[in-house]
Order: sequence, then C-alpha cells, then structure tokens
Amino acid sequence: MKKVAVFGKPGGGKSTLAKTLSEVTGLPLFQLDSIEYSEGGIRVDEEIYIQRHRDILDQDNWLIDGLGSIESFRERIAAADTLIFIDLPLLLHFWWVTKRLIKSPFIYPEGWPKGSPIFRSTFASWRNLYYSHKLWTPEFRQKIANFRSSKKVYILESPKDIRLFIKELSIDNSSN
Repeated sequence: MKKVAVFGKPGGGKSTLAKTLSEVTGLPLFQLDSIEYSEGGIRVDEEIYIQRHRDILDQDNWLIDGLGSIESFRERIAAADTLIFIDLPLLLHFWWVTKRLIKSPFIYPEGWPKGSPIFRSTFASWRNLYYSHKLWTPEFRQKIANFRSSKKVYILESPKDIRLFIKELSIDNSSN
C-alpha cells in the first residue's frame, strides 16, 4: 500500500479515516479540500488545482482523501494501488453531515481549510447527497469493484466496516 485513494459521498468519514490511515501507515496525507480550496473556502484556479494534484501523484507514496474534479479523480484511480470507497447508507451520510455542522462550533471539520464557510459547505454537502444517485450508482460501484484484478479495493458499507478495516490494518502494520 503506497498510493491510496479514499473517496465517497460527503459526510462518510473519509477525512477521519484518511488521517487514521496516515498515522497507521506513515503515508503522507493529502486532503483534496485543502488543495482545491484556499483559506476561507475559496476555490483555487482549476489549473493550479490540477498541477498540485499531479505533483502529488508523481510522488512515490501518498494517501489522498476526497473526490476533486472528475478528471483528477480518474487520474488518481489510475495511479493508485489501493482504492477505499466509503459507501454508507445515504441517511447515515446526511446525519453525519448534519452532526458535523452541529459539532463545528466546538470541533473544526477534519481536512477543511481554515476559515471554510461551515453553513455554505454543509448546504453544498446536503445538495451533493441529494443528487448523489447520479454519480454513486450501482454501475460506479461495480466499476470500482472491477479494479480488484489490478489493485487492492475496499468498499466500506458501514461504520462497523470502517472500524474493522482500521483494526485489521493496525494489526498488519504492527506485525511488520
């Protein structure tokens, strides 16, 4: 596991999982929200984002958290040796986005650029979840599963799956 892509719908715990994976594996963590947006939640120029993303892909080791543009997502999937798709039930994603909003005055969301607009970002997440059936289709899920012949692929469908994945990875890395 040297080049890892963690992705899925908003509010699925991608950033929290990616941070834990980085700590367990020692892989450098790159959170796309911090690459795609500058302080205050302002989107960077597309060319700058694409170049930053490609610079990361050129490194020997990385763990990238997030989706980014479709173009960069495709490049990342092609370059990764490990894919981690968090695909929880839709209502759980909605709840975790809402919970993140409720907790935000006390705990800043993991992986977000400093000063990101919490309310605007939450509404964008809810909107993305509402339309998620257009991107995160059963066909998409099958395409990701089809990469198993050439990559390690993990499709995590519940909080329990996430906990077990972390536990197994921690055990594997402690024995190395």
